[in-house]
Formats: sequence, C-alpha cells, structure tokens
Amino acid sequence: MDTDISSSWVLVAPVCSPPLKQNRELDWLVEELRETLTNLKHGLEDCYALLAPIDPGSTLVLSTPRNEIVKGTITRVGTRIVKGTIHLRLRTVPHQTLTINPDHPIHLGALTSLHTLLTHSIDLLNLTLSYSYPAEGTVSSSETSSPQFLAAQLRLLSQSLSEASQFLKGPPLTTSDPSWTTRSVAPSHFTPPLGSHPQTTHHNILGQATSSSSDKGAFSPPPLSFYISIQDSCIVLWLRSLEAADAPVHFGTKLALAIGTARRLEHDESDRVFGFCCNTDETGHHTTHDTNLNPPKTLPRRPSVITSTTETGIPLSGRREARPPSSKSHSGGRNGARGDEIDVYVREKVRVETADPSLLSLASKLSALGHTLAHARRNLAIVMGEYTGEEGNCGED
Repeated sequence: MDTDISSSWVLVAPVCSPPLKQNRELDWLVEELRETLTNLKHGLEDCYALLAPIDPGSTLVLSTPRNEIVKGTITRVGTRIVKGTIHLRLRTVPHQTLTINPDHPIHLGALTSLHTLLTHSIDLLNLTLSYSYPAEGTVSSSETSSPQFLAAQLRLLSQSLSEASQFLKGPPLTTSDPSWTTRSVAPSHFTPPLGSHPQTTHHNILGQATSSSSDKGAFSPPPLSFYISIQDSCIVLWLRSLEAADAPVHFGTKLALAIGTARRLEHDESDRVFGFCCNTDETGHHTTHDTNLNPPKTLPRRPSVITSTTETGIPLSGRREARPPSSKSHSGGRNGARGDEIDVYVREKVRVETADPSLLSLASKLSALGHTLAHARRNLAIVMGEYTGEEGNCGED
C-alpha cells in the first residue's frame, strides 16, 4: 500500500528565529560602525583644514597656453583671494595690469558654501557619535540609539558630502554659466579700480585706438568683466571685454566690416546681449555663489549686412540686430532691484584655469569619504532589510 510521505513529515520551528538573528546582526553592525564614523570625522577634519585661512596661503599661476594674453599670479587664503597681479594683453582693450587690493579681498562663494557644509557635517557626526554611542554612565533614549536613527543621520551626512563635492566640481563646461552677469568682481577690488579713469581708451576690431570721456551723469560698465568660478577643483578666471549695446560704431569699422577687410572676434557669446551689473554686498565683499540669476537674451543671427544707424545705435558688427527700445532710467540702467544694469555685448572672451593642489586634494578626500559612507549605508540597509539592490539606493533618500 502506498504511503503519503508528505503527510508524515512534521514542520519543526528553527532554533533561532530570523528576527532574533537579525537583531543580533544589527547590534554587531551598529557597534562596528562606531570606528567607521570616527574615521569619517577625522577625514572631514582634514578636509576642513585644507580650507583653513592659514598664511601665507596658496600662490597660483595664471597663464594662457601658447600665448601671453593673460599672465600673473593670485594668492588664495582660505575662501578668499587676498592678493594678485595679472598682466593682460587682450586684443579689444589696452594692455594693462590688474592688481587686487589686499584690503578688499575677493570672497569665493563656492568655497564659502563648501566651508559651511564641512562645518555642518562635522557637527552632525559629533552629534551622531554622542547620541548613538553614549559614554559610560550616560543614559541614552532608545530612539537615538536605534539603527533607524543612525541610518537617518548617515543619509543627511551623505547629502552634505554630495553637495560639497558638487561645489568643487562646478558647472559643466558644455553649458553656459550666466552668473557672470551679476557676480563679476566689483571694480573696487582692484588698485586702481577698474574704469576709474575719466577717460578710457578702447580699441575697435580694427585695432584703432578710440578715446571716450565718461559722462558723469551716466552709468557705464567697466571695460572688463572679471569673474572667478570653481570647475573640476580648479580656479577658473573668465575675462570678458564688454561693449554697451547702444554704443555707436566708428565709420571706419562699419566700412571695414562691409568690404571684408576686418572680422569680428568669434566666440559662443558674440551674438548675445546681456544685462550686466557688478555685484557687491552691503559689506563691500564680492560673492560668487548664486547661479542662473540672469539668463542671457539671445539675439537671432543675421547675415553680415551693415544697416543704417538706429536710435539705439549699432554694435560693432553689422551681424547683430539692433535691440528694440526699452524703458531705462537716465543713468543708463534698468529700473529694478538689480540697480544699475545695462545691456552689453561681449567683444572678447578668455578663459584661464589654474590647478589648486589643496582643492584637488580636498576633492580626492571627499570622494574617498563618500565611498566609505556609501559602503556603510549599504551594509546597514541590507541588515535592516531596506536595500533594494539599486546602486545608491540605501533606504529612502
């Protein structure tokens, strides 16, 4: 007679239930994370020291490759550029030397924000260690010593490290960063200030020197836009030679453009008009943190035809379309919160970058700390049953 073997088996409960085993693994992992968090704290303190304002600072060389258009040095101390001398040999402005005023240093907003994030991360780790691993004789609540609390703290720390790395990476080179229109260094940061002379000599695209006396009642932009940003852990200097959008054109320039004996300098911003004004805060310190405040207004490209002068004037190239009249104040700037803002064209654009060893080291340390933190979060999420198997997903972010 056949016997149903399956009916004769009796299920026996395991000696150690999964919840109890999981709790033991969590307790062990939480204790092991104490050393990991301590090492993370020491690593962040090393990163913090790389941004400390310690004299004499880092002296960096600025030089354009294969030519001497830009040549000079700057000195960074902490999050500021405290001094520098830069020799310029641009084609559209007279040769000159810019000297940064030591009494009025340039504050780099990206590094200031990075310094704040590092301070916040260190404080967060100190609180996490003190609550999750209290000293002997100290009573801690079950909420602050639970794995869930630890996972939440590590998630906040991961977000701070990701933002810090993004500040060092900066905007991508493939996209245009319009923040120079409002965050260029103010003329007062230089000795003498940019555009401080009552009579300024300009060079048109033919190389002809033209002198123009500034009107005391009119607001005119500095001849240069001096903008500093951080990209790939390097300090990047953007120099732009500016021209007012309503500036008249010399007859010789129009004739040379018409017959083809002169050509305008071509770059990716040559056919755009920008609303430009230097930014200075209440204390007189230049900041460069905010981005995308003033997207450029792009004019349609037109054939190389010289047209007659309109009421607003024609820019240097006949390819540019005259801007339609707009309501402006008598000072030449728009009425609004941004104060004296005028429409300008970019005649010449130069990019110079200099590698900062301290920032490169800082980026490497932050990357290593981020990988260590991600590994710890993944292990904790696996034991807690919150890991979904997707890279970078350790519970709810």
